[in-house]
Amino acid sequence: MTKHSSPYDPSTEGARTDFSDQMSYGDYLSLDAILTAQHPQSDAHDEMLFIIQHQTSELWMKLAIREISAARQAIHGGDVRPAFKMLARVSRIFEQLNNAWDVLRTMTPSDYTTFRDALGPSSGFQSYQYRQIEFMLGNRNHAMLRPHAHREDITEMLKAELATPSLYDEALRLLNAEGVEVPADVLNRDVSAPYAPDDVVIAAWQKVYSDPAKYWSLYELAEKLVDFEDYFRRWRFNHVTTVERVIGFKRGTGGTGGVSYLKKMLEVELFPELWRVRTAL
Repeated sequence: MTKHSSPYDPSTEGARTDFSDQMSYGDYLSLDAILTAQHPQSDAHDEMLFIIQHQTSELWMKLAIREISAARQAIHGGDVRPAFKMLARVSRIFEQLNNAWDVLRTMTPSDYTTFRDALGPSSGFQSYQYRQIEFMLGNRNHAMLRPHAHREDITEMLKAELATPSLYDEALRLLNAEGVEVPADVLNRDVSAPYAPDDVVIAAWQKVYSDPAKYWSLYELAEKLVDFEDYFRRWRFNHVTTVERVIGFKRGTGGTGGVSYLKKMLEVELFPELWRVRTAL
């Protein structure tokens, strides 16, 4: 006869099992608030997938904003090494965001049509965290403030971001401070305006790439920025592909052209000279 062992009891090894007067895992993570924050507007099975995918994306974007902000501050202070880890982390965050599209793509056009009308005019186009990330990275389009005009607090936050040098602005200022000359009109430009590529800045980065040993910190910073934009571009591309797969060329719920709008976003370069310098090398 086989002898059966008793079920494992973790308390016998000291694991705490009574949380009546102590902070539990659920308390620490505020799981009651998180897990009750899904409010489908229909009975469609796939609406829960749609909500959770977008909610988790917003959580990852919250962390991305924190890391980009800290990296920018470190670069501004000339302490570039901590920024490398922060930027590497942001790249991995966008890898997670890319993977999320794979889950959403299990939703077919037929699935989506069962609840699309319930979304009303709401759309990911209105994500103020995504807008903040774009502004932080240098894609500064003032027209994109309008979807947030109904929220004064959000509008003011985004305007404050527009008035702050972008991550790339700080990288160029560090480049100049480290002895690789950047034109004064680039350094002193209106940071709230969209950035325009400059041939002299390409030449400055070419100097770095031509002698990595001499400019190792700048070289590594440049590659961390390129790595991040690589993941960011993939995220945009996966967004376009997912939308086209699910709704074709219908207009977006927020009134944009849908796929046509998203394809325009694929043309945006965040750190243009870092891509163009590759042709010059």
